[in-house]
Amino acid sequence: MKRVIWLLLLVCFSTSTFAASPNILFVFTDDQGPWALGASGNGNIKTPNMDRLVEEGAYCVNSFVTTPVCSPSRVGLLTSRYGTEVGITDWINPYTHRPLVNEQELGVEQPASSWVQELKDAGYATALIGKWHLGIQDRHLPEHFGYDYFYGFREGGNKVKEPTLEFAGKKDVVEGLTTDILTDAALNYLDKRDQKKPFMLSVHYRAPHAPWLPVAEGDWDTVKDTDLTLPNPDYPDLDLEAVENKMREYLASVAGVDRNLGRLLTYLDENELSEDTIVIFTSDHGYNVGHHGVIHKGNATWITKSVKNMKEAERRRPNMWDTSIRVPNIVRWPGKIETGSKVTETLSNLDWYPTLVAMAGQDVKAEQPVRGNNFLPLLLGESMDWDNNLYGEYSMHHGATADMRMYRMPQWKLIRHFEDPAKDELYHLASDPDETCNLILETHCQPIISILHEAILHEMIVNGDDLLASK
Repeated sequence: MKRVIWLLLLVCFSTSTFAASPNILFVFTDDQGPWALGASGNGNIKTPNMDRLVEEGAYCVNSFVTTPVCSPSRVGLLTSRYGTEVGITDWINPYTHRPLVNEQELGVEQPASSWVQELKDAGYATALIGKWHLGIQDRHLPEHFGYDYFYGFREGGNKVKEPTLEFAGKKDVVEGLTTDILTDAALNYLDKRDQKKPFMLSVHYRAPHAPWLPVAEGDWDTVKDTDLTLPNPDYPDLDLEAVENKMREYLASVAGVDRNLGRLLTYLDENELSEDTIVIFTSDHGYNVGHHGVIHKGNATWITKSVKNMKEAERRRPNMWDTSIRVPNIVRWPGKIETGSKVTETLSNLDWYPTLVAMAGQDVKAEQPVRGNNFLPLLLGESMDWDNNLYGEYSMHHGATADMRMYRMPQWKLIRHFEDPAKDELYHLASDPDETCNLILETHCQPIISILHEAILHEMIVNGDDLLASK
């Protein structure tokens, strides 16, 4: 009798533990501005699957990253730390060298706490399909930071079609479109996973990172005949033809991501996993296609008619505009998150670590500082004290040189260019959300500049930013 009771208690314990540990599907795109989905009101594109998540979950409309390029943003997601804290301040380019830094050896290093490792320790089966971009050496592999399973590529770049992908240390060229192939791999993983454990599957697409073509015919059909509305058509010297062509290609790539997101959602539905799975959709940073007269993200290039006559460094416009740091953020959790809800508080990519650990029903056990905050109560519609200010940083090494530090409040934003104070920027976001008017020289703005500058210095000191010592 005692044995029967013990077995019943064991079953109850196992069931309650699993119930408190939902599956997690983390879909992560590359270079996607939040304006590049239909739910944002963008009439240029239809994204039915992204929009479905918005309708069925929470749409976090003020979500940002702390650095507007790939690698430091990804290390922020993984470890909840700033790039300066781990020595990754620009995208990792293993095919170049700069003074004192061999980028072939650059990457996230052990021991680095990660939310993936915490979920693995809590009993999750963990997998990464797709882009890593946090170091190419074996010591940088995702398996060292909590992932049981990795199928993808270590570098930042890959081909849009017939990519070279790695599994268990072996690389092969795979036929087909990269976004489709990665989705195939994700579905294959879900089919073969250990069903005794909850899963945490990260699907890191490279799309809509350039180059965007080729795309599937159906994805191109979504935009080929669209009469596009461009973001800043009256920008001086703007190359309108180039902007329109690039916008069409970019949106076709987004359509490919949306189609594949639909494949993932359909799998969850057909296998009765939707009710037990949190689905998260976000990106590593924003993107500009003609916004502010540029193309790309924080390391943008002018897309003007005269750009061809400029030197490489002059073509670049290092920036921390909202279009480069704001990202889409959608979370669906059936039965927990109210459908069609909105979260308006300012969130950052550093907040994912404590939030995902909380979603798994765990407490953060990181040995290193976790800079982000748990925003799960906001997703659940609960009231809580929340700091809506945001600190960001970007030291650019490739194509041009910049050392930017930024502090953003809901109404004001200051960007300090430590490499050249003449480039400093101040924007009154309340009246100028598109950041078109730089107020840095306005006398009446000096008090708010002082406040924001002190906030920047405080964050730099807390994070041990070496830039302070060098200036």
